[in-house]
Amino acid sequence: MTARSRAELASASRIVVKVGSSSISGESSWRIPMIVQALSAAHRRGAEIILVSSGAIATGIPYLALESRPNDLATQQAAAAVGQNVLIFRYQEALRPFGIVAGQVLLTTGDLENQTSRSNARRAMDRLMSLRILPIVNENDTVATQEIRFGDNDRLAALVAELMSADALVLLSDVESLYTKPPTDPSAEPIDVIAADADLAGMEFGATVVNSVGTGGAATKVSAARMAAATGIGVLVTSADLVGKALEGASVGTWFEPALSGVNAPAATAS
Repeated sequence: MTARSRAELASASRIVVKVGSSSISGESSWRIPMIVQALSAAHRRGAEIILVSSGAIATGIPYLALESRPNDLATQQAAAAVGQNVLIFRYQEALRPFGIVAGQVLLTTGDLENQTSRSNARRAMDRLMSLRILPIVNENDTVATQEIRFGDNDRLAALVAELMSADALVLLSDVESLYTKPPTDPSAEPIDVIAADADLAGMEFGATVVNSVGTGGAATKVSAARMAAATGIGVLVTSADLVGKALEGASVGTWFEPALSGVNAPAATAS
């Protein structure tokens, strides 16, 4: 059943959780066990969890003896090939104490645009979860080119949530919630709830104006959240540090109300 409010995350049956590179790569890799502990608690109560995790390229860079993120596609792909292996290993080591096994799922936009590939991906993840395996999804950076990239994993997470008919989507960030202005602005106020039919054009979220050109930060989260909410999936945007409270249904972050007419919305009953 679709989570109609953030409180219902505590009882949602199928939840997609997305975490970004900056939250779990480099000096921030300490968060992986913390995030895993929260996912494991939800898993233990019977929820089906799908983790969409960025971080392959960022994790692989140190192993290639590079001082910064590469600009050329081939080196990015090489970093992803190395980093994805290390990233999954770190997740599996963190999951081991909880008796949970991770299953790696790598996707490109082509996989979700082709009906056969979509069906295959859904069938595989459905089976993984029926076996109580935790799918960890990432963009297949080793083969993805600019033309077949999702652009960001927030969008990938929204598409996976729709594909898997998730009850809720949780987008983890570096800030606790979305704000009306950049958080450093003294007049900035946290946004509690965004209605499904709210007009957000021109409104600022963090340092980015909605509908502006950009591939990261608050703008991509707003875009992905609206995309998922339009299909009837409730979305919470909050800090990776609050993932435990988020999955317990606490009043944290910014909640995007799901559209009642979305494909995952409950069917109307005759009066």
